[in-house]
Amino acid sequence: MMDNTNHNMVHTFERKIEDAISRRDLLCRDGFYVVALSGGPDSVALLRVLVSLGYTVHAAHCNFHLRGEESNRDEKFCEALCKKMGIELHRIHFDTAGYAKLHQVSIEMAARTLRYSYFDQLCKDIAARGICVAHHSDDQVETILLNLVRGTGLRGLQGMRWRNGNILRPLLGVTRNDVMQYLEAVGQDYVTDHTNLEDEVQRNKLRLNIIPQLEKINPAVKENVLRMAEHLGEADAIIHQALHDQAEKVCNPTTTEGVSLNIDLRLLHQQPSPEHLLWHLLSPYGFRRTQVGEIVDNQTNGNMWLANKWVAFIDREHLLVINKDEWGIATPAMHIPECGTYVLRQGNHERRFSFQQTEGPMEPSRHPHTVTLDADNVAFPLTLRPVEAGDRFVPFGMKHSKLVSDFLTDQKVSVIERRQQLVLVDAAGAIVWVVGRRVDDRVALNKNTTQRVLTIKWM
Repeated sequence: MMDNTNHNMVHTFERKIEDAISRRDLLCRDGFYVVALSGGPDSVALLRVLVSLGYTVHAAHCNFHLRGEESNRDEKFCEALCKKMGIELHRIHFDTAGYAKLHQVSIEMAARTLRYSYFDQLCKDIAARGICVAHHSDDQVETILLNLVRGTGLRGLQGMRWRNGNILRPLLGVTRNDVMQYLEAVGQDYVTDHTNLEDEVQRNKLRLNIIPQLEKINPAVKENVLRMAEHLGEADAIIHQALHDQAEKVCNPTTTEGVSLNIDLRLLHQQPSPEHLLWHLLSPYGFRRTQVGEIVDNQTNGNMWLANKWVAFIDREHLLVINKDEWGIATPAMHIPECGTYVLRQGNHERRFSFQQTEGPMEPSRHPHTVTLDADNVAFPLTLRPVEAGDRFVPFGMKHSKLVSDFLTDQKVSVIERRQQLVLVDAAGAIVWVVGRRVDDRVALNKNTTQRVLTIKWM
């Protein structure tokens, strides 16, 4: 039977967890959750306290097969504990070392990736509301210090979040010592991972060596680190709102097809911290901090930077971001042997062109999607193709030829539109139409066009 001291300690611990859950609206009573159960003291305490507080939970155990028989011992312990408590246990086995070798990542990164991918899929498969993991405030301090050593921004110095997607951390408000005292008070055993006692990985170096040295300088170092993280969280909220307001000033509506982000670089440089604002805008697309610095320092027209799925490039004092798939679409040339209707495919998009020959005379078309040409000066077969370097034509109303590229520059055509720009070429290789923009003066209708008219419609 539990004595008064232990009873009070258990009540205090559980009340602290319940208050934290309530304040942050972490869990609800009308659903169930999965507890990530390793068998260690933290996860066992989390399982016990959530059940004691009346929440409905399942447990999930990952066997990473990294510690030989000890890994199997942990699994058997979790199986026995869940059976005793009447909790459903989900288990999975991983070839962690094989995954790490295949993907050329560390064992720690491989285990983390496999674990959270499994948790995410398990939540979907059994319709759980979330995964509860047993990080406590000591883990939080270690995370913040690790982020500081590695180099981080404000977000990293705030440490782990109580809620991150479907990952929930109900124990962030209690210490490792609180957890151990709770387990002792309720008489609950657990397993010990011997690697946590070895001075090998970075986190253990902090836990076993660095933090004890810092506590010699100031015994309240952990509390101070956590308090600093809270203050930085408040400051970050203010900064985030300011960045949101500044982003609205510098971002233009993306009217060009395929463009996800259009940043006015002149307005960007008028903001208090252009580089930090640009990092705020580009980091969700996977661009690196070094690339952001390059963009701020080098704004030559046409410069381009690549992320995993995105392309960023300078276009006349604007920074445009476009999906790589859209950027890389190559438009094939289309052969047009005679009048009729033709469909040109550009990636996932289609453009329909109708060619019809009629008897003149006819007035030049003023409809934006129709052009009329002097058919006697246009020799079939025609070719519809992208603009090529060195292409020239005589713009309607002019007497001398001009590079199509110069014409597009004068028209202030964006880089993306240039990549998608088509020209219509006749059998003699002469450009008769820069599609959607200007016909060649030599094939335009005029007072001498009295016989045949070539009408082209597109959509």
